Amino acid sequence: MARRRRIGPKDVTQHVVQRGNNRKVCFMSEQDFIVYASWLKQYSEKYNVALHAWVFMTNHVHLLCTPRSDNLGVSQMMQSLGRQYVRYFNDTYKQTGTLWEGRFKSSLVCTSNYLLNVYRYIELNPIRAKMVSEPSQYKWSSYHNNALGVLSELCKPHDIYLQLGATCTERMSVYRSLFKDALSQSLINEIRVSSDKELVLGSDEFKGKIETMIGNKLKSGKMGRPAK
Repeated sequence: MARRRRIGPKDVTQHVVQRGNNRKVCFMSEQDFIVYASWLKQYSEKYNVALHAWVFMTNHVHLLCTPRSDNLGVSQMMQSLGRQYVRYFNDTYKQTGTLWEGRFKSSLVCTSNYLLNVYRYIELNPIRAKMVSEPSQYKWSSYHNNALGVLSELCKPHDIYLQLGATCTERMSVYRSLFKDALSQSLINEIRVSSDKELVLGSDEFKGKIETMIGNKLKSGKMGRPAK
């Protein structure tokens, strides 16, 4: 069955997830993370995609990003990045074949109700995986940029993030305070289902706005590949 065309309207934020095939490890060394981050920066700039939050785990990646030109930006970025990294990985570790679990997953995110929660969901991933006890302890996460002020050429703050305070210091303080309370399990489940099934993460009003933007009715809110 043919894949449904991806929907990614300009200036609508997306939660993107890319997993290793069969949960296979796709980052085996510090250099792998460095190489991936370098190409992510290159292709996000090439295809005009703003990156707001990310985490690179050993067998998957989460990104929160916004296409600034057209609805192909995120797809072009991920396809170019994925192909380039697979060639590097297979050459480095003398392997062949696929590395990723099919094409990446993406979910459109309602910024007014969900954006900062998806920031937290992404940057708390290493804690849920029991790799660290504090988000600052995990190196390959945007928490260092958004909460601690570590400069990064990858990070482009979202307007909602910028509204947290009048100065960088104030914004970071407010942002860190968001992490004092854990995400509810129901919210975690909602974000997971939305990304896994490629649903719109937002209210009926937000979904209606997306339908108006794309000129089509969303089939059960589903984005991406249809069910078999």
